[in-house]
Amino acid sequence: MSVWLDIIGIGEDGVDGLSKSALDKLSQAEVIVGGDRHHTLAPNDTAKRIAWPSPFNAMIDDIKSHKGKQIVVLVTGDPLWYSVGARILKAIPKEEVCFHPQLSAFQWASSRMGWSLADLETLTIHGRADSQILPHLAPNVRMLVLTQNADSPIAVSKLLTERRFGESKITVLAAMGGGREQRFDGVAKNWVHEVPDFHTLAIECKAGEDAKWCSRVGGLPDDAFFHDGQMTKCIVRSSTLSALAPYPDALLWDVGAGCGSIAIEWMRAARGARAIAIEPNDKRIGMIRKNAIQLGVEKIQVVEGKAPSALAELEQPDAIFIGGGLTSDETFDVCWKALRKGGRLVANAVTIESETKLFQLYEKHGGDLSRISVQQAEPVGHFMGWKPFMPVTQWMVVK
Repeated sequence: MSVWLDIIGIGEDGVDGLSKSALDKLSQAEVIVGGDRHHTLAPNDTAKRIAWPSPFNAMIDDIKSHKGKQIVVLVTGDPLWYSVGARILKAIPKEEVCFHPQLSAFQWASSRMGWSLADLETLTIHGRADSQILPHLAPNVRMLVLTQNADSPIAVSKLLTERRFGESKITVLAAMGGGREQRFDGVAKNWVHEVPDFHTLAIECKAGEDAKWCSRVGGLPDDAFFHDGQMTKCIVRSSTLSALAPYPDALLWDVGAGCGSIAIEWMRAARGARAIAIEPNDKRIGMIRKNAIQLGVEKIQVVEGKAPSALAELEQPDAIFIGGGLTSDETFDVCWKALRKGGRLVANAVTIESETKLFQLYEKHGGDLSRISVQQAEPVGHFMGWKPFMPVTQWMVVK
């Protein structure tokens, strides 16, 4: 395979900031794809110009249709950092693409703020919910955020203030590295600036005494979720997530998801982790959606239905949690067949019948079988006593 597509990152300084190889490709281009801003920054009198269409999938087909010509795609900064590069590589082999990166908005912003890029959270809410920042929200955290438009600082400031992070410092950095560069500084609780659509947001989180934030370590307090009492409780959930071992970009099936606590914490635990929550109860599905918004993982996929029929044609999982009580051989068989080799399956049981089933599966497939017993201190008259919860049997196995 030979390279036929060049993806060039360009900054506010236009062609002056491009490498010689990028300049050569741009001058030789027969077709140039980019946004209006990119076309303005990169003159070429002979090339055919194509603007980004919507939806983006249409652009992939358009790019492919010009194979055989000298094609350049213009993007902002680094094509592989929250940009189109990763999406293009899903459709075009990497051997056919050459990248010419420019300084990213994150690199510009960290230098302007005097922050070490290695110590920051780098996020995007461009085309995504503002709540994407919530899993990263914690005292003293610094974030750089690619935004949607001029309204993004207002929306993010409101979110921070609602979570009692209103004293957090916010800086808007626009047109960095060019003659039109601008900077706006303020505090979340009284943000008033009007800013350009195209900018990067720098946030220095400052927590109030009553700040509301949730750790990304598994086992959030039960009251962090909307639920009806039928949920995997905090301590057991912590053990369950440890057994599932979330990792970046991995997909979880949460079978019998209830309020979605396991699926949601799985997604919060690792970059790009995904989850499909399978749940037959309408009210609990509503809880899953509310919890996903509240905890910053709106991309959770919810499937309404009961296992095993609801599992048909779902994407192959890297891990599976069965929390609704495993008494059906068919449910386990479907899950086990779907699970990729090397993937983990974790099942919890509280009834004798489901516990017996777990023991039978443990004898057949191996793994680890544990029993979790929890007691909580509660008032007994004028004193305190221990209230035991139903013990939970947990089975974990690697396929």
